[in-house]
Amino acid sequence: MSVGTPEPSYFTRAGEVYTPTPWSLSLWAKRTLSGPPVCGLLAREVEHRYCADGFVPARFTVDLHQPVPAAPLTVDSELIRDGNRVRSAQAVLRADGRVVARAQALLHIRSTQPPGAVWRADRRPPLPPAEVLAAAGPTVHLFDSDADDTGWSIEMTRHQNDSRKRKWVRNIPVVAGEPGTPFGYAAMAGEQTSLVTNWGTEGIGFINTDVSINFARLPLGLEMGIEAESHLSFDGIAAGTAVLYDAEGSFAVCTVSALANERRQISGAAIDEYIPKRGTAQWAAQRS
Repeated sequence: MSVGTPEPSYFTRAGEVYTPTPWSLSLWAKRTLSGPPVCGLLAREVEHRYCADGFVPARFTVDLHQPVPAAPLTVDSELIRDGNRVRSAQAVLRADGRVVARAQALLHIRSTQPPGAVWRADRRPPLPPAEVLAAAGPTVHLFDSDADDTGWSIEMTRHQNDSRKRKWVRNIPVVAGEPGTPFGYAAMAGEQTSLVTNWGTEGIGFINTDVSINFARLPLGLEMGIEAESHLSFDGIAAGTAVLYDAEGSFAVCTVSALANERRQISGAAIDEYIPKRGTAQWAAQRS
């Protein structure tokens, strides 16, 4: 694992090998990666290889079927179908030659809107106030919920309740030395559907095994919100939906499947403690 990169990023790159930095490490288990860096690396592969000739992401699905080790990784991909308006691709993430995550991407060509009116939800998710964003560091996420009057804050514990949750996501580049992209950042934000849909009065007790993001458009910038739409669960299996949004409104719908992980339940207090340590050598030592 690479320690002490000059600028925050999830991986360093040497040829075709991506080495995780401390920023990528998971709270769920030691020596593993969190979901957003995994999704970001797979999205990077799709974007670099297949988002050309007018094709843009319409659906991006990642199967997180096992913990991804904090070890050097490689990515490869293939084009499944290349049509006039629809392109399909698959990307695979490997550790020591072993498959640890997969992604499927469906890409579309933009065109004109058809005639007629269609029902749309008229509610717009709330944005964090400018002064709250300015007061928080550029890599610090913000939390909010419906059931409290404290508004957006960097403390997750202030919103540990049973109401609708939302998060303002401020990701960092996937690979050191490469600028972030709206698609890559949306892929990493969408993975946090599990956080906003499975976060209750005792913290987060479900861990997601996949994420699927359906795009109507890409975000306008690199910061964005994610807001819970629904949580369903029974016998330790959960399904959740959320929307991704920016200053112009919602632009994507996200879904996750999740399994109960009560032995490793993560409280808001644990995340509040983690935030100032994130990306430091101290954090790397604790998670290795």
